[in-house]
Amino acid sequence: MAAIRTLALVIRSVDVFETSRVLTLFTRELGKVSALAKGARRLKSPFQSGLDLLSVCDIVLLHKASDALDLLTEAVLDERYEALHRDTAALYAGCYVAELLDALTDRHDPHPRLFDATRVTLRHLGDPVSRPSRVIRFELACLRELGLMPALDTCVHCGRVPSPDRGDRVAFGLATGGVLCPECRPGQPHVATLSGPTLRAIRALASPGDAWKATWGDPEGLAPVRATVGAVISHLIGRRPRLLPFV
Repeated sequence: MAAIRTLALVIRSVDVFETSRVLTLFTRELGKVSALAKGARRLKSPFQSGLDLLSVCDIVLLHKASDALDLLTEAVLDERYEALHRDTAALYAGCYVAELLDALTDRHDPHPRLFDATRVTLRHLGDPVSRPSRVIRFELACLRELGLMPALDTCVHCGRVPSPDRGDRVAFGLATGGVLCPECRPGQPHVATLSGPTLRAIRALASPGDAWKATWGDPEGLAPVRATVGAVISHLIGRRPRLLPFV
């Protein structure tokens, strides 16, 4: 077994035996791993209170190539997000981020950029004005990094730029993965119809730069965006995320 040092976000924790925990960690170097932390529940734990849910730790673990649990040997707190301990809405949003990481990522499949994006998102969840937009932006960043991003600019089937239907509306296939032109829409399952402003808001939230900040503080405009992105996530994982109604 090789000892590996990496940064890790605690996305799940289950107490086992009398003094130990089994942790699901989203790490920068190894991706998602499951690890046993022996003695983590003792008063004089060797992990220095570094294993709280939604905290980032500098860890050392003995990594096993098989499906057996890795063994956590060291954990020192690197970053704790205080807003998640003060604000219930921020905590729900943080737990939703953890739920997505657990549901969408595979074990031992590293995504360093997604790890960094997760940290940035968690740092700012205490701001109620930007929080709804930040969560959606994280969802879209997660889909893009994992190769699951829906097509937003061209028809997912034929590649043509779709012309809006009457009233500046565009078909969006939740099952097929993106916008559909009028010629490709017939016969497609689970098709939503998005307004032009909704599609443009999704594009802004998915793009680099600061254009996405124009969605801050606009709950009415974000409502159809929230519904659309939530439906895409639910389709991909095969169920409605437990915490989706709370974000």
